Amino acid sequence: MASTVYIDPEELRYPNQYGRLVSCAQPAPHVTVEAFLASGRGQERFLWQTEGQVFAGVGTAAELSAWGQTRFQAIQREAAALFHQWWRDPQAPPLNLIQPRLFGGFAFQDDFVPDNTWSIYAPAMFILPHYQLAQESGGTPWLILNVILPPDDDPNPLIAELRDALSQRASLLQRFSSEFQAEDQPAADAIPVQVNYPMPFPLWQSAIERATAAIRAGDLAKVVLARAFELRFKERVQVENALRFLAQHYAGCYRFLFEPRPYHAFYGATPELLVRTEGSAMTTMGLAGSIRRGRSVEEDQMLAQTLLSDPKERLEHQLVVDALREKLTPLTVSLKVPDAPHILRLSNIQHLHTPISGIQRDPAGVLPLVEALHPTPALGGSPRETAIRFLREAEAVPRGWYAAPIGWIDPTLDGEFGVAIRSAVSEEQRVWLYAGAGIVGSSEPDKEWAETALKFRPMLNALSVTDLQGLH
Repeated sequence: MASTVYIDPEELRYPNQYGRLVSCAQPAPHVTVEAFLASGRGQERFLWQTEGQVFAGVGTAAELSAWGQTRFQAIQREAAALFHQWWRDPQAPPLNLIQPRLFGGFAFQDDFVPDNTWSIYAPAMFILPHYQLAQESGGTPWLILNVILPPDDDPNPLIAELRDALSQRASLLQRFSSEFQAEDQPAADAIPVQVNYPMPFPLWQSAIERATAAIRAGDLAKVVLARAFELRFKERVQVENALRFLAQHYAGCYRFLFEPRPYHAFYGATPELLVRTEGSAMTTMGLAGSIRRGRSVEEDQMLAQTLLSDPKERLEHQLVVDALREKLTPLTVSLKVPDAPHILRLSNIQHLHTPISGIQRDPAGVLPLVEALHPTPALGGSPRETAIRFLREAEAVPRGWYAAPIGWIDPTLDGEFGVAIRSAVSEEQRVWLYAGAGIVGSSEPDKEWAETALKFRPMLNALSVTDLQGLH
């Protein structure tokens, strides 16, 4: 059941800033998400895809942004203002699937200053697409048109025109989908012309030695250090090829694309759910501790058992679960946390995984929980504020949106957010990849370097990079 959010007009910072949101929807049989995104090449594009649902968008009807320590609350108010006067086509069925959705996310740090890599990304940024495609597994796709009218305009005289525009777009997309053939990745694109390591191993080693010293001194229990590298190609990176690969090989992950400016895209396949809300119900997970996959069933099981019995990995995981329980207990009337983790297997890696669910005490949508949980010790550290201060000083490369919340918000302010790991950010012919490792007192720099190399592999494979000299 969808949540009901009370909106006090006195609390809306800009009650008429966006005007009146009007949405029309119609079935779009035979339109595929791949063709839909390809048809929008050269425009703003968005995707959130799981095994059960897909939401995609092209173009921009409205854009929200915010800065500073109040960025979560500011986006909450702006989203409420945008959806406050939402006018829904009465001919459209009342399905949650076909509601307009804001796509976006947040930078890892609230004092994030856009640098060269993240030059177009604000610390908080959400976009309502002009066209959206929504589909549940095995169901009929729906095409949605979102437009913003002046706040006092009556949508009724325009609705016939909007329905006609939507119908024409659906017909074009159906023809395009029937003719669309996914392009193969050009062989030349698979060979980077340049590879840059802004955080080489000596810097990585120094950062880990500082972290383990702080942990042994009792200042930290755990901290997650990230590293990055940059690839440059001869041709512009085709994001659709990477997304197609991720859909084929990481179907159990949350696949996302946030392309707020043409050819400036943030995308990936994260296994980690930060939080999902639907009415008073909320879901999250603890995901920390990892090991590679085996080459046989027997080796795979042996490695999983090694992971389950490894004191370092279990400690890293338990710190995450304990922090989630501590944050969520005062916000919920009931909370289910299993006593022990189980194994989550992906194509190249295994993780310790603890699913967590609960009933919220005062449901107000997804963003208050996003703010409460970000960053979890799985991506920041423990204690949280101490870890964040440490990362500001120790990490040589700004994270931008890496390891931060990414997802969507609907008109009830419910939504779903993942943690933006296993990800890349591209700009024209350049791509930056990020990976992190949880550091505790017993961590060793070379082993953590190898773990991050394993975590780079999904996006390298998605970019068709099969051999990269210097990646160990």
